[in-house]
Amino acid sequence: MGDVLWTPPADVLQRSRIGNYLRWLREHRGLDFADYDELWRWSVNDLAAFWRSVWDHFEVVAHTPPTATLTDPAMPGTRWFPGATLNYAENVLRMPGRSDDDPVVIAHGQTRAPVTLTAAQLREQVRRVAAGLRRLGVVAGDRVAAYAPNIPETYVLLLATSSLGAIFSSCAPEFGTRSVTDRWQQIEPKVLVAVDGYRYGDKPVDRRGEVAAIRAALPSLEHTVGIAYLDPAGAPPDGALGWDELAAATDEALTFTPVPFDHPLYVLYSSGTTGLPKPIVHGHGGILLEHLKMLALHHDLGPADRFFWFTTTGWMMWNFLVSAPAVGATIVLFDGNPGHPDLGALWRLAEETQTTYFGTSAPFLLACRKAGLVPREIADLSALRGVGSTGAPLPAEGFTWVYETVGERLQLQSLSGGTDVCTGFVGGVPLLPVHAGEITCRALGARVEARSADGTPVIGELGELVITAPMPSMPVGFWNDPDGRRYREAYFEVYPGVWRHGDWITINDRGGCVITGRSDATLNRGGVRLGTAEFYSVVEGLDEVVDSVVVHLEDDEGGAGELLLFVVLAEGLELDDALRRKICRELRTALSPRHVPDEIHQVRAVPRTLSAKKLEVPVKKILTGTPVDSAAAKGALANPESLTAFATFAQRRASDHDTPTPA
Repeated sequence: MGDVLWTPPADVLQRSRIGNYLRWLREHRGLDFADYDELWRWSVNDLAAFWRSVWDHFEVVAHTPPTATLTDPAMPGTRWFPGATLNYAENVLRMPGRSDDDPVVIAHGQTRAPVTLTAAQLREQVRRVAAGLRRLGVVAGDRVAAYAPNIPETYVLLLATSSLGAIFSSCAPEFGTRSVTDRWQQIEPKVLVAVDGYRYGDKPVDRRGEVAAIRAALPSLEHTVGIAYLDPAGAPPDGALGWDELAAATDEALTFTPVPFDHPLYVLYSSGTTGLPKPIVHGHGGILLEHLKMLALHHDLGPADRFFWFTTTGWMMWNFLVSAPAVGATIVLFDGNPGHPDLGALWRLAEETQTTYFGTSAPFLLACRKAGLVPREIADLSALRGVGSTGAPLPAEGFTWVYETVGERLQLQSLSGGTDVCTGFVGGVPLLPVHAGEITCRALGARVEARSADGTPVIGELGELVITAPMPSMPVGFWNDPDGRRYREAYFEVYPGVWRHGDWITINDRGGCVITGRSDATLNRGGVRLGTAEFYSVVEGLDEVVDSVVVHLEDDEGGAGELLLFVVLAEGLELDDALRRKICRELRTALSPRHVPDEIHQVRAVPRTLSAKKLEVPVKKILTGTPVDSAAAKGALANPESLTAFATFAQRRASDHDTPTPA
């Protein structure tokens, strides 16, 4: 793969948290590893020793110790740390290395002035809100739902809920009513906490109507709490408490309910583009251990860091971000439009907040590149030492852009994982160099493999991404799936006992990884599997093309089938034959003749989920005759109207095919 863009400093073992962990292993376990590869192999082959070392090294606060590290390693059904009781919130609020007056939450947005909470203020707010929830009758196992953005109140609510052993679930307030009720009718929350609205850029968005509709659709609700966010002088909804009432002064101590290791912490949801979103239940202990490992050993975060990730509360990266105080890091929250007033906004925020680790999505980095932005010219980014990218594969040109325009001394970590494990299972590590276009390594404790079509592991070849050993942050189950049938179908049906994730991955001989798109959206031409990521990288690299989606329609006779490309063009441009030829030429030159589409069509928008992922599979279903309402749950889309163009196109094609050819 690509050029080496960054190499670890000579003193990386002295300066990094993973270096400290290696010294700890030598001293406390008598283990010595020559390099990262050797450490990774131990971590996935001796799961009990590795995960127990994470528990001990980070000094997890437990109420009762475990009787073992894991029972039967067969998946699904592995039980981790049986006998242990602990509490996620207690471990996060320990904030190691931080004193009471250190800022630990720095929140900026477009709706109100910035808010900073010190360690003492965060604990105090959690104490008050936990007492408020207790007054509302919330007990262990109850569900508390937040229709709220990435603001301190949402974070405080998560910690307060989990301190009681109750179960948290959030939906970002840009989710429409149907999207929210599809999720929450499944888990039947007792308490709803909701904002009245928010600003996106300079545009106010009132959500009071949606909140009323959500309340009406959830008969399980006993209490609603309103956060006056858009209008600070506004009253809470009828029959609801205000946030200030929930967080009223009290002399109740902050306590933490000890719960079993796999006690539900929060429910996350699959995108729900086809059918109801899957309610994925994550446990206190698994999330805590996984996030301690990833945030400290891979992202190298500690008490000197300010950690930012651009995310909403509807994406698992929010849950990942807000665990960072557990390793002593300060979190930087942002709520608003990342492109307002221009694409430099988040880079200026990084300067203002002295962010040391800047996390975002690959599409955002590529949009900045396309706009010709040079972040280091518009913001002082000297504090920045890490940049994280996820949400889609980052191509080599995205890596190069970061090193040319953001900073040459920082470490860029491209990572991939998912809502299902609430982490990245491939990513970066301070010990290894960064190669353009390549995810650096498989994460510790994550036995990731590429499988060929016949199920054998392959190196250096495209394969199905599988995980062949259990991870503690695999879901404890799906909500309302008592026999585990839906859970098994989701991950274990294709390869019994092996987790199939649904991505294409190539793992090279040095352990580097390239993910080339969803395996259910594969382009298969004449028996050659083509990932979609490299395709988009070429097409969207053209100045004329803003966005694109490609689908392959199989030929029942086993032929090459049809490759259809749909493009969104820059304002004012129309697709003509000259541009079609240019696109085909670029694809043929950069990739191969197999990548040249049979047809190229212009559309106004590419359908995307609320977390901005492209929806190739619903488009393919529509093009093969599935009605729009059956192909995709519109409430899960950021732009449901975008599907109409594909339905119209499918009808036109069908009628063209039905028309007899003139003699």
